[in-house]
Formats: sequence, C-alpha cells, structure tokens
Amino acid sequence: MRSKSLIAMALIAWSATCGAQSYPSRPITLVVPAPPGGATDTLARALAEDLGKRLGQAIIVDNKPGGAGAIAVQAITRGAPDGYTMLLSHSSPLINTPHLYRNVQYDVRRDLAFITELAVGKIVLAVNRDVPARTVQELFDWAAKNPGKVSYGSYGVGTFPHLVGTHLNQARGLDMVHVAYKGEAPMAQDMIAGNIAWVIGSVTTLGPFIKSGRVRALAVMGDKRIKEMPEVPTMAESGLKDQELRSPAWFGLFARSGTPAAILSRLEKEARASVHSPTMRARFETLAVEPVGNSPAEFRREFDATEPVMARMIRASGATPE
Repeated sequence: MRSKSLIAMALIAWSATCGAQSYPSRPITLVVPAPPGGATDTLARALAEDLGKRLGQAIIVDNKPGGAGAIAVQAITRGAPDGYTMLLSHSSPLINTPHLYRNVQYDVRRDLAFITELAVGKIVLAVNRDVPARTVQELFDWAAKNPGKVSYGSYGVGTFPHLVGTHLNQARGLDMVHVAYKGEAPMAQDMIAGNIAWVIGSVTTLGPFIKSGRVRALAVMGDKRIKEMPEVPTMAESGLKDQELRSPAWFGLFARSGTPAAILSRLEKEARASVHSPTMRARFETLAVEPVGNSPAEFRREFDATEPVMARMIRASGATPE
C-alpha cells in the first residue's frame, strides 16, 4: 500500500510540474475590484497588456466592483489554484473590508498567494484656499479654536481618509466633522468649492488642482517627499510621526493560494520585470503612483505590518458600513 501511495504522490508531483512547464496555455483572467476607469482599472489594463506579452497569452481584465471589493476577492478565493485567474487590487478590499463587514468570506493570508506589490499611491493632505493654514500644525491649531466647525472629507466610512481624521480627533483632542462622499472625485470637488476644509486624497486626483492653486497641499503621506511637489513636507517632517498616518495605498497582484510554486515563480518573475520596464514606468508616471515590484515575501511583510494598524484604527473609529 505504501508503494502505491508513493507512486500516486509522484504522479501528482509530475503532473504539477508538467502543468507549470506548459503554463500558460490559454488566456488568463485578471479580476479587478473596481469599475472601468479610475486608477485601479487603468493600472490593470496597462499591466494586462505588458504582462500578457511576456507570458505569451492574452490577459483579460474582469471588472467586479461592489461589496467594498469583497466580490472580486471572493471570485479569486473560490476559483481553481491554477494561475489562470489573478487579482489586481488596491489595499482597501484586503485590509479594511474584512474589518468593516461581518459577512466577508475570505482570509487574505490563508486564501491568497502574494505575487508582488506593483505600486504605491502618492497621498497628500490638502486644504481649500480659504483655510487660514499653511502647515499641518496651523490646521490643527485652527481646528482647536473652532470645535465642530472644521470639516474634512473622505470617500466613504472606513476609508483611509476617514480613519485618519478620526485618529487625529482622538489623538489631539479635536472636534473635526467627517463628511463622507461616494468617491474621491466628488470629495475633491466639494473641497475645491469650499464646502469642506480639508481632505486626504491621491496626487492623481488632487495634483492638477494643487498645481493650479485652487487648493493648497500641506503634507504628503509616506517616508519621503514626492517629485510632483518636492516643496511639500512629509507628515513626519510636519511633526506627525504616528504609525497610523502611514498610508496603505498600494496596488498588489495576487493568485489563489495553492497555486503551484513554479507558476507563482513565473508570475512573480514576469510581473516584476513588467513593473520595472520603461513602458510600465511611463504608465505609473501618468497615474502619479510609485512603482515597487518587490518579492512576495517583502510584499507579505508590508501587509503584515500595515493590517494590524488599520484594524486598530477601524476599531477605534467605531466605523460601520452605511
């Protein structure tokens, strides 16, 4: 009996090796938790084109918005671990959504294989031009003198801008008012119109308005200044070194856990090569995101460092889905 078991195991291993060597032999589906248009979809389509050429097969983008990203993630976790369905997601469905919604039916660490962190978003704190603040500290001083009168926007309850505002209120004893919008664009427009005082948003969206002088940038998230606005200090340089203010705005590539190691290795190799190619770097430049292209282990460490912080912020904020 033991010899039969060994033979069966050898056949399974041989089959997996043969499958990996012939991979990919048909088109690949790239699931995206966002509708067509916008940064995530644009990045997905650029990667699909470049990565498809490297793999020698078409990569078809499958937009699955809804459920705060859970619908797209669940499509991967319920699929076959064969490398023919991948996920390109921004951080929120994988970090925030599981802590906001009770019916989420996936565990990122258990159900997904990390391939590479593709890019990180460039995030800025900006105020409308009527706000009498030129620094983050001046914004807080102004808010402290006007409790209940200084408003800030977000693109939904439980999103990073909402959680940052809640954290700042709690940590600094402020009473700033949260206003939730259905997306980053309407949030930015209302701030530009002067209806809310400040927002945290992407350079992709806010950059043109900052450049035109319609809004004022006070600080950028992250460990270093950004080339789009080198004169704007980081939050740490502005005196805010809270771990909670480290932006988790990344875009990552994943497969189903259990996918053969040889297939994951091929995907990692080609995806990282794509990220660092001149073609993709030009696309990243257009989107105002920073290319990364790290190893699965490095990406996993980044996730493991960020997820507990966001979970703590969500619990502290008392955020619940609307």
